[in-house]
Amino acid sequence: MKTHDASPLSDFIEYNTEEMIERSATFYENIKRRHSIRSFSNKAVPQAVIENCIKAAGTAPSGANHQPWHFVAISSDNVKQQIRQQAEIHENNFYQGRASEEWLDALKPLGTDANKPYLEHAPWLIAVFSEKKGGISIEDKNTNYYVHESVGIATGFLINALHSSGLATLTHTPKPMSFLSKVCDRDENSRPYMLIIAGYPSEDATVPHHASIKKSLQDIATFL
Repeated sequence: MKTHDASPLSDFIEYNTEEMIERSATFYENIKRRHSIRSFSNKAVPQAVIENCIKAAGTAPSGANHQPWHFVAISSDNVKQQIRQQAEIHENNFYQGRASEEWLDALKPLGTDANKPYLEHAPWLIAVFSEKKGGISIEDKNTNYYVHESVGIATGFLINALHSSGLATLTHTPKPMSFLSKVCDRDENSRPYMLIIAGYPSEDATVPHHASIKKSLQDIATFL
């Protein structure tokens, strides 16, 4: 049987049962304070915070450890303006005919529309890209595996890291998102996956009641 290089697991921390329960409950209480908002303050956020959060996202598991993601962190007013202009063009098309009535009805309780001022107002936008080819080295051009799943997990890590750092977030997925590749100067190997808005909430930020309704444990989990 062929062996592979490996190192002993040395940084795992085992907690006693009581502490495990306490830590899991504390994490739940913290993460349930995460809300998607659409009103951001323009208060500056240090780049070091964003760098640490992206590094955290980069620790996510991925198919064959190829890490098929790239994050473009945007604070430039000019680039944010370009993204807003392009996004609102597609959003207007969406709300004015491309979306089905069922889809529009589903969005009504959230109060969304084609106007996206937060794309310029928030201090940071993070464009998440998936990569078709790659590998463990940046120079590799191998096939990447489980790309969608891997990038989804990394994006979840990123959102959690931003929230844990004290920032508010919003996930945004304009359709189509191909304009992000051009604005962010990414080549054809990169595919836009999601745009994350990050910053402090404005003083008048609100959370739609509809968004605060979460399914119960009994509705989302089965224990066998």
